[in-house]
Amino acid sequence: MKQEIFDLDERFGEEFKGHYVLKETTWAKRNRIIQKHTKYHPMTGNIISSDYIAIQAETIMACIHGQPDSKPITLEKLLSDENGVPVPIGEMLSKIANKLCGINQEEAAFLSEQSEMSDHTQSSQNLGSAKSSVGLPQS
Repeated sequence: MKQEIFDLDERFGEEFKGHYVLKETTWAKRNRIIQKHTKYHPMTGNIISSDYIAIQAETIMACIHGQPDSKPITLEKLLSDENGVPVPIGEMLSKIANKLCGINQEEAAFLSEQSEMSDHTQSSQNLGSAKSSVGLPQS
């Protein structure tokens, strides 16, 4: 499995200073995270909504396999609006997790807050209606 190891100095505060290890997650773990934070239409299966921030935060947490003993990176801090992780650290962790999990630039853009502005649905080539296969034709 791929991994990335780095050290943070005190520039973001003494709390975050230390040694970090992030490792690739499995495909199954990544998909469970996405399923957990995505709501689907019960009839069509189309996506109704997705919590992209929660998906990214849980992906980061799934990748973290080592951090300082004080555990400065938590899911709660990644999701917090008040006492959260500093933006530069969050963005760095996000980029590393995406790289380790094999998320391409298009998928990363989809998970970013700017992605909510654009349409990410793909149109079907078969938008016409199909003939009913129920019953035999009457003669």
